[in-house]
Amino acid sequence: MISRLALAAALLLAPAAAFAQDHDMSAMPGMDHSQMDHSQMDHGDMAGMNHSMSGMLGDYGMTRDASGTAWQPDSAPMMAIMGQAGGWSTMLHGFATAVADRQGGPRGDDQAFVASMIGFMAQRPVGGGTLTLKAMGSLDPLMGKRGYPLLLANGETADGKTKLVDRQHPHDAFMELAAVYSRPISEGVSGFVYLGLPGEPALGPATYMHRFSGLASPEAPIDHHWLDSTHVTFGVATAGLVWRDVKLEASRFTGREPDEKRWDIERPRMDSWSARASWNPTANLSLQVSHGRLNSPESLHPEEDVRRTTASASWGRSFGDNSLWQTTLAWGRNDPTGGHDSHVTDAWLLDGAVQFGRNTLFGRAERVEKDELFGGDPALEGQVFTVGKLSLGAYHSVPLGPVALDLGGLVSRYDLPAAIKPAYGDPTSSMLFARFRVTG
Repeated sequence: MISRLALAAALLLAPAAAFAQDHDMSAMPGMDHSQMDHSQMDHGDMAGMNHSMSGMLGDYGMTRDASGTAWQPDSAPMMAIMGQAGGWSTMLHGFATAVADRQGGPRGDDQAFVASMIGFMAQRPVGGGTLTLKAMGSLDPLMGKRGYPLLLANGETADGKTKLVDRQHPHDAFMELAAVYSRPISEGVSGFVYLGLPGEPALGPATYMHRFSGLASPEAPIDHHWLDSTHVTFGVATAGLVWRDVKLEASRFTGREPDEKRWDIERPRMDSWSARASWNPTANLSLQVSHGRLNSPESLHPEEDVRRTTASASWGRSFGDNSLWQTTLAWGRNDPTGGHDSHVTDAWLLDGAVQFGRNTLFGRAERVEKDELFGGDPALEGQVFTVGKLSLGAYHSVPLGPVALDLGGLVSRYDLPAAIKPAYGDPTSSMLFARFRVTG
């Protein structure tokens, strides 16, 4: 059943014809999207303001910048409050989401929680280049070390002894404290350096909570640890080059995932590496491919390293006032070495959001190979199970000055192999949420 539902979601959120018929703004004569005044655009109360901020890494519009040094389509909405302080241009963005979570089946659970993120950025010219300072934090640790119920999710630990399974871990209080410096080298070419403690290395697509197609949903994807789990990494140094719409970059970073102490800043190890190539061929499309080696990412399996490879395409466009569409297709592979009974596993994700005025429809389809759902069960432990999940939801936005109140909900269904149905049953999960979101 889920395959038919997934096909319906794909037709709704990411028809292939949209890519072939991409009449984007950058193709219009005399129109340079990166120079557009976003104050004239209204993406359902998510409009930007006329500002002097530029792209962090080169000569392009700042809407291209997403999490860390990742790119998204230039046509992405501006969801921030812009300002000036002395010689600095500033930006504030974030959200707080109250969720009533009901995960069905024998391994499900019910919980009310609040997920949050707030980010601040300041930028100014320095020495012929551009200096950008970034800070991002969360009050997720207040929801408890075990995070919130989420069937088929796994990763990290709440007590330093057991892995979280069927739960999504809370993010650390300090998610990013980083500085970026970029400088033109020649016409159309710039170089940059990014330093973060914590920060995000050049690995994977823009993190789900930093792109419109992923932010629309209040739940984390179950393939988080195949695609973008390194978005909170304690110790990152990235250097790269931007040539027009192409970016090449490499990172040295700490491979170990954050521990169960969510309020501290951990010691950097700088023992892992990654490289990423990104290309924005039009204002509406962003592509990336990346690969990295994570040294001992899990404290519970310190002998195990992981090679991670990802590829993704994000597409989005505005359809006039109050209408916006964005979708992301991503693939990730984890190839562990040194561990006991380790397996190469793949994950696929398709998410999307379509906004019409104050109403937004969103969905996410996932297919993931999981081998850590049954730790401690001799009959199933270590086996790889291919699981699927489809979530569909909607919300209505109420503008409240520089913020919006989103009221919505979602329903999730699963495609499970017969071997694990006795443990999971045939569950249906749901979430109701109220989210305050900075819009600018």
